Amino acid sequence: MVWLHDGDPFPEPDPEETGPGGLVAIGGSLSAERLLDAYRKGAFPWYNEGEPVLWYSLAERMVLEPHQLRLDRSVRRNLRRASGLLIRTDTAFERVIRACASIPRPGQRGTWITREMIEAYSELHRLGYAHSVEAWDGAELAGGLYGVCLGKAFFGESMFRKRTGASLAALVTLVRWLAAREFLLFDCQTYADHTARLGARLWPRRRFLALLARALEYETKPGPWRLQSVVDQNWTLGTSLDSSGTSK
Repeated sequence: MVWLHDGDPFPEPDPEETGPGGLVAIGGSLSAERLLDAYRKGAFPWYNEGEPVLWYSLAERMVLEPHQLRLDRSVRRNLRRASGLLIRTDTAFERVIRACASIPRPGQRGTWITREMIEAYSELHRLGYAHSVEAWDGAELAGGLYGVCLGKAFFGESMFRKRTGASLAALVTLVRWLAAREFLLFDCQTYADHTARLGARLWPRRRFLALLARALEYETKPGPWRLQSVVDQNWTLGTSLDSSGTSK
């Protein structure tokens, strides 16, 4: 485990060794440069208000390979409840991250998405590395998620919903979109039932880092995404647009 100071390079990952719970480094800033360096090395920040920045590379990482997306009967049933929602990207990033921070979660007091986190990821969004996927019910933001994209890897950070099926619809739309563009990795970080039902599995750190290295061989193309899809009763998608506005 390493104590970081501003300007220090993020430590190279050890496939085998970490501190308690996967803790690999403490301290430093949440600058865009530091965040991107950490993600490239398989780590992410996770801490509470009032604590120093804690950086984790978990011994087991929840991974969804986009081409392995699975929609079972219960998932499809929940998705049908999202019928009529409009799924869009990068039109309300700060609203999404603030909603993720404020939504009540069972067994959790407060939030790890601190004001410092909101500012840092909003800056990554302005630079074109962080993206939001939003589910709209008319003018109401009904659910969504945000994360970071590097190469052919997407690192999911958090999601929220105000309407049943809304965040799931945003997530599935995104994973399908990533699969169509041959992304190798959707990093779900920790185990969750809803991602397990979609086909995500816990991988040992060594395997995760190997796939991440492959994904990072591809060029990162910063900039806003322009995806737009309407969810219908049969869970088919309408027109989606890539980041340059070209129909796919």
